[in-house]
Amino acid sequence: MTDIALVSLNQPLESIADELGRSFAEFGFAVIRDHGIPQELIEKAEAKSKEFFALPEDVKQGYFLPGGGGARGYTPFGTEKAKDAEIQDLKEFWHIGRTLDDGHPLSEFMAPNVWPSEVPEFRETFSELYLAFETAGLRVLEAIALHLGLDQDYFAATVEDGNSVMRLLHYPPLGDDAPEGAIRAAAHGDINTITLLLGAEEAGLELLTKQGEWKSVDVPEGALVINVGDMLDRLTNSKLRSTTHRVVNPRGEATKRSRFSMPFFLHFRPDYVIETLPSCIEKGHESESSEPISSHEFLQQRLREINLA
Repeated sequence: MTDIALVSLNQPLESIADELGRSFAEFGFAVIRDHGIPQELIEKAEAKSKEFFALPEDVKQGYFLPGGGGARGYTPFGTEKAKDAEIQDLKEFWHIGRTLDDGHPLSEFMAPNVWPSEVPEFRETFSELYLAFETAGLRVLEAIALHLGLDQDYFAATVEDGNSVMRLLHYPPLGDDAPEGAIRAAAHGDINTITLLLGAEEAGLELLTKQGEWKSVDVPEGALVINVGDMLDRLTNSKLRSTTHRVVNPRGEATKRSRFSMPFFLHFRPDYVIETLPSCIEKGHESESSEPISSHEFLQQRLREINLA
């Protein structure tokens, strides 16, 4: 296979599992059509996201939660930076997580959501989109399970009530005052299990190949980009790769436009212990697999590295 897989989820998973698996092993990325998230819901969510980011700065700042690690609510422009990066990314974002019932055993790991009262139907729209993302993500995980020789529903219990986060992203138009060397999102890997990304049609998303070259990810309109996160990489002993990627600055007229996107970071349950799958360990190389670690502890380690904890 020479390029990133582009597959339809609207077919038997057995017929696409290995194509997806090969793409994740080579590039860490795949593109999904027919993912089941209604176009009408996507368009409504995009409109609500734009409505929020157009609010006055002081209103948005009112939803910034200091000490919250950026897990919920608003994170201002110039806060997050990639691991080992010197300069903050040129973006602002809003995070929505799982809503748990009072007294839920995992509620200590997940803060309550906050909702902007200034944007009508914001809560309803994004609560619905969160569930739709989760359904699509679980189907992708079922295909991954088949590729790895596991039961199709292997991952269902590992991600049930997981600490998944939906991010509404706004990259503002590039001003002349942008710091030298800053880009919209510097080279980074994702921490979570898999990421599902809506809104990558506009050029800019690039991944780093095994050969050390930057490759653009081309996405048909309405498709989802899926990439492997560090947790799944660790679980599979890097059989499925968490690939370094970035969002580069546009050129010409596009510099004067905002860019919006919505990634969904699908996570394991906080109490799930990430331990290398036996089928991903080569005989005689047992000592090379990573130490078991809970997904919560792994997440905290990584958040500290990117300036969010």
